[in-house]
Amino acid sequence: MDNYNDYDRKEIYTEQRKKYGYILNIVLFIFTFFTTTLAGTFWLNKDPYQLENFHYGLEYSALILLVITFHEFGHYFAARYHKVDVTLPYYIPFPFLFLNPFGTMGAVIKMKSPTHSRKSLFDIGVAGPISGWIVTVLILVYGYLNLPSVEYLYDIHPEYRLSGISLSGLTFGHNLVTLSLEKLVHLVNPDAFIPPMNEIYHYPFLCVGWFGLLITALNLMPVGQLDGGHISYSMFGEKHKYPSYVVISLLIFFGLLGVLQFYYPKLEIGSLNWFVWALLIIFVIKIKHPPIIHSFDEPLGKFRTFLGWFSFFIFIVSFCPIPISEL
Repeated sequence: MDNYNDYDRKEIYTEQRKKYGYILNIVLFIFTFFTTTLAGTFWLNKDPYQLENFHYGLEYSALILLVITFHEFGHYFAARYHKVDVTLPYYIPFPFLFLNPFGTMGAVIKMKSPTHSRKSLFDIGVAGPISGWIVTVLILVYGYLNLPSVEYLYDIHPEYRLSGISLSGLTFGHNLVTLSLEKLVHLVNPDAFIPPMNEIYHYPFLCVGWFGLLITALNLMPVGQLDGGHISYSMFGEKHKYPSYVVISLLIFFGLLGVLQFYYPKLEIGSLNWFVWALLIIFVIKIKHPPIIHSFDEPLGKFRTFLGWFSFFIFIVSFCPIPISEL
């Protein structure tokens, strides 16, 4: 008969939770790899449910998991550095391509112990988006500087050889990063073929890079307990509410412009999606960050302050006024 005291039982229970927790992390990662590979196959105009097409989505899947992994492990290692107990990332698969053609909703980690330090909250908040953004930009730079010829697009859309490249359909919106990289490509190689924004999802590096910028911008909004909210609250304390109100106002503004497009189709700015996102923040995520830091006497220092302002810069250059439209 086993003879365990309460302490032993607690230790065994903790070890079992860790063991099964790791299994869940692994299962979710594998499932997300599967759903993102299906999405990558779908983006190349191949039937994602035919097994022989599975390999077409592997490049897209590897790239998008790379972006998500760098983002989440940025948070994870910052938390471990400050001795904050956190889980490994839980990847979120999304198999329904007609609702979300990217194959995933990202990943999350769970903080199992609180942080009341100004520096630790800042570091955990800023490490994820900056890590993910750097990888995303490198992916985009490589994608733009190694674009295939127009024949690549003709192989996907043979009808374009006769009718010309279509400028209608599902279209990703520009941001300052993609606009700048297109200018760079033209400077390096004026004759390079740059696909229009309604076709870049056929190019895994460009598709993943664009999606990485979008999720980074969403996370860096300085509201509630988003990454940007942690950063803003750590930097400004109670005054963090002012940039939060500015961002919410801008989202509502861009959302209303999106509504006006139903009546004025030529008004090519704004998106109804931002109005929905604003409502989600107001009623679910919340605008203000909860007051969890007891004292702001601890200075962040010059380097952390620089990183904070740099994160706001990342938000601005990665933000898409019209993320996705149907032209």
